[in-house]
Amino acid sequence: MKVAISASGEGKEASIDERFGRCPYFVVADTEEMDFKTIENEHADESHGVAPQVVQTLSEMDIKAVITGNIGPNGYETLESAGMKAYRGSGEISKAVEELKQGDLEEIENETVRGHHGKGGR
Repeated sequence: MKVAISASGEGKEASIDERFGRCPYFVVADTEEMDFKTIENEHADESHGVAPQVVQTLSEMDIKAVITGNIGPNGYETLESAGMKAYRGSGEISKAVEELKQGDLEEIENETVRGHHGKGGR
């Protein structure tokens, strides 16, 4: 399964970013091959409508789930509409992917922060 993790830096050793739509990077992980690839979040600095654009980009990459620290109402609703699951994670990306594989990550079942929470800068 392909999973996108909101990341504060590049690579599987980076930390999970607390922000979903406005994180600087996503690390895309193939949970079967344990292969990791970093992509820059081109929508992080846009003024509004970030979450739907991010979800569209991830959907085009055939992402099935995301791991993030928090998610706002737009992000949650858009992920749900796209059929993607969201999981709450923290710490190092590679460890969170292992926790996901073992069923140890909490599924996010509603927004965890108000809208525009991550807009306060990096």
